[in-house]
Amino acid sequence: MTSALTGAKRFLFRFGFAYLVLYNFPFPFDYIPYVDVVFTPYFQMWKLLVPWVGSRLFHVDATTLPNGSGDTTWGYVQVFCYLVIALLAAAVWSIFDRKGRSHPRLYEGLRIYVRFALGATMISYGAVKVIKSQFPDPSVDRLLQPYGDASPMGILWTFMGASAAYNVFSGLSEMIGGLLLAFRRTALLGALVSAGVLLNIVLLNFCYDVPVKLLSCHLLAMAVFLILPDLRRLIDLLVLNRRVEAAAPRPFCTRPWLRRGIAVFATLAVLALTLFHLNRAAETSKLYGSQAPKGPLSGLWEVDEMSIDGQIRPPLITDTERWRRVIFGNTGQLAVQRMDDFRDRYLLAIDPKGKPGTLDLTRRFDPEWKTALAYAQPKPGFLTLQGLWGGHRLQVRLHRVEPPKFLLTTRGFHWINERPFNR
Repeated sequence: MTSALTGAKRFLFRFGFAYLVLYNFPFPFDYIPYVDVVFTPYFQMWKLLVPWVGSRLFHVDATTLPNGSGDTTWGYVQVFCYLVIALLAAAVWSIFDRKGRSHPRLYEGLRIYVRFALGATMISYGAVKVIKSQFPDPSVDRLLQPYGDASPMGILWTFMGASAAYNVFSGLSEMIGGLLLAFRRTALLGALVSAGVLLNIVLLNFCYDVPVKLLSCHLLAMAVFLILPDLRRLIDLLVLNRRVEAAAPRPFCTRPWLRRGIAVFATLAVLALTLFHLNRAAETSKLYGSQAPKGPLSGLWEVDEMSIDGQIRPPLITDTERWRRVIFGNTGQLAVQRMDDFRDRYLLAIDPKGKPGTLDLTRRFDPEWKTALAYAQPKPGFLTLQGLWGGHRLQVRLHRVEPPKFLLTTRGFHWINERPFNR
């Protein structure tokens, strides 16, 4: 019975080793510039294998690569492939290793690999919150959207974006967990901090339909994997109130000079990684976030007059084709709010050359839908648009207006509230 249990643990370790390496690879090489060229055949292999498995085994179209959503059909089929390959690797490993040896050094090596892979991810996600780029300030487009028309993910992004302080708090929580994971003496504390933070993230992803469920669940599982060897000690200390001995050191190497060298290298690598992610978050914020430069048309424009196929459409709330407002964002986006307050969002490229210039538009969630509108500004603060829109000839006159003062962004913080300010 003991032999069978030992064999099952050995097989489980081999499976876990293969799976965790497969899932995290090519980390850490993906942080080395230009090395991605070396791994091109590896990525191409997945681009062939995943659609083939999806089509032949599950009869699904698994051709949409991760695109901001990590929960595509491709993602789920690839995880299935990881599982199958890891099982096969564990089986072959067990067949050829008939002596039934344990692998203490390999296990410690796997723990180090998982620590740094998880830590790097926690630092990267924390950096984009500490420097507010993942959740930018709510845009005018978002603030004018009827509350009930927002998606659960949109509500979450608005909630996070409305508070810079909470962004910094949540980002520091992630970064601290990642930094603690980098060092052997603080790795358990880092895993506990990361597990707590990640459990909240997993629940947010599931409850608000954020398409990062696969990744967040894997990250949480990695944190639990790092905690498991100390689980009995944690239960004795925190639940049963028993005396606990210090954990036995598990150094990967025994030579003091080598351990010191690795510690110095790890410290420098983590410092460089942290600065890299903070810098990238700052650059992202300048390009796409609240610090992004405003374009010549950025802002809120009210529609004064609109004609479709030569017929002027009065501003009736029952007319679902007549526009009410147009909002030009700072990051290549345009939103059209109709008279019934329904909002359509488009990707925008402005070509100012020529008189008039051109707005090239693509519907955000329908890339096959494209059109171009000619625009002109007869005088400052006024705009005209004309062109084909859904097969109809469109002419629109607009004027720029100041966005209203929204309570969400102007209420601020108050130490004293005589009554709840719940609006």
